[in-house]
Amino acid sequence: MKHTGYIVFAHGSSVESANDAVRAVAADLARQGGYEAVEAAFLESGKPDLRGAVDLLVGCGIAHIVVIPYFLTLGMHLQRDLPRLVEEIRAVHPRLEIRVTPPLDGHPAMIEALLGRAREAQAS
Repeated sequence: MKHTGYIVFAHGSSVESANDAVRAVAADLARQGGYEAVEAAFLESGKPDLRGAVDLLVGCGIAHIVVIPYFLTLGMHLQRDLPRLVEEIRAVHPRLEIRVTPPLDGHPAMIEALLGRAREAQAS
């Protein structure tokens, strides 16, 4: 049976509370989705980086990883940096399957989130 792990991949920040917020999102994904293997990973200024998160999951016997970019749009980091990092990881873990999802932009829940914020602003 193939085990799947998930990585919530964010930019990262020098403000540790911002990185903690991403870790909380990863924990919520695990809890609400019923996933046993979920890690947060950061491009810059946060630990672990993508390679570190992959190594943690592989160490737990994970054979398939889904990287979920916690980015709004398909900018340079997702067009240039993430594919390069994934290829570097594939060279180290050639039998590991890695899939990368699209960024959050275009997901139907995004408009719901914006509507929620607009309604909150109206109520205050």
